[in-house]
Amino acid sequence: MALFRPDAYFFKITQIPFSFFQQRGIRLVLLDVDNTLTTHDNPVPAKGVTDWLEQGKKAGISFSILSNNRYDRVKPFADALALPFVSKAAKPLSKGVREALSRFQATKEETAIIGDQLFTDMLCGNLSGICSVLVVPYQLETRGFLKIKRIWERPFLRRYQSMRKEKGS
Repeated sequence: MALFRPDAYFFKITQIPFSFFQQRGIRLVLLDVDNTLTTHDNPVPAKGVTDWLEQGKKAGISFSILSNNRYDRVKPFADALALPFVSKAAKPLSKGVREALSRFQATKEETAIIGDQLFTDMLCGNLSGICSVLVVPYQLETRGFLKIKRIWERPFLRRYQSMRKEKGS
């Protein structure tokens, strides 16, 4: 289904070349936290994330966290990375994207979202009309509703695996 299909699919966020954004005219990148920048509920960014963000900033890209998590989870993480953030973003709805676009005075065409979930991050990007980039989660959830969502994602992900292999990402 096209609403869940990412525009691009990479293994980890740190493997996304900045030329990917530059070639598309993207100057604002919205970042999910859990399983995109770190493991679930971890207060420390995954290895290489801080360096990747610094290189991106030098390449002229602005970053903001866009998370459905509560303020008290997102703020310390965002502060550690010196990034602005939108918490309680209500993904897949476009509320948080609109807030970030307004804050950065960016257009949809120059904005991308990176995340690990089809039914929140990719759907949010596609409903909002921004570039959607899927990454493989750092760890799969083993409990609750997230575990069920991961099961529902499997048929879609099988199709997208070939997309990742074709593009060499």
